[in-house]
Amino acid sequence: MKVVDVMTRGVTTVGPEDLMTKAAHLMLQYDMSGLPVVDRRGKLLGIVTEGDFLRRAETGTERPRRRWLELLLSPGQLAAEYVHARGRKVEEVMTRDVVTVSEDSSLENAVELMESHHIKRLPVVRGDAVVGIVTRNNLLHAFIVGAAKPPVTPISDAAINEQLVAELAEQPWAPHNSIIVTVKNGVVELQGVILDERQRVALRVAAENIPGVKEVRDRLRKRDDT
Repeated sequence: MKVVDVMTRGVTTVGPEDLMTKAAHLMLQYDMSGLPVVDRRGKLLGIVTEGDFLRRAETGTERPRRRWLELLLSPGQLAAEYVHARGRKVEEVMTRDVVTVSEDSSLENAVELMESHHIKRLPVVRGDAVVGIVTRNNLLHAFIVGAAKPPVTPISDAAINEQLVAELAEQPWAPHNSIIVTVKNGVVELQGVILDERQRVALRVAAENIPGVKEVRDRLRKRDDT
């Protein structure tokens, strides 16, 4: 699945000269946690998010600094914090170094960027123009689409057994030498010894995801119980 398949188009944006109050109103109106900042040509300049409203003078949440700590910080860093807490225009508060993704990027790549940079949204760009945005909400929709399974064509017990054994063979957590899998009339029975209760859950999930499996019967024993 690619970014273009799940991204939100027609993104609401703000301009650098817009007031932070306008950005706040737009975020509330459209239930958005962040807004790309673009110039009149649509070029991406930055992004303003809910996090930019956490430490604001207007709400009395401006970050307090002990005097001795202020002596350890550079004047430039203190000045930047002052602007971020009191700036009225979007360009004074926005994040300029924006992590972006292209339309043709894989969804996996988008998720990796969101995880590694600890962000909730990615502007989608074509060149330097914003054409969409990917958020965690878009990933929920992608999950629903991916979870929709076509009607299952009946397969034999032997085929179910073969697919499950093949799946477990690829998993480093699977206790390959201590598990016995049997299948009868679509019912999978798991027998053997596990070392960790989390393996029990993972084995059951692996079996449940095989098309044609009607039920999974757990006959597994934890090594402490043997």
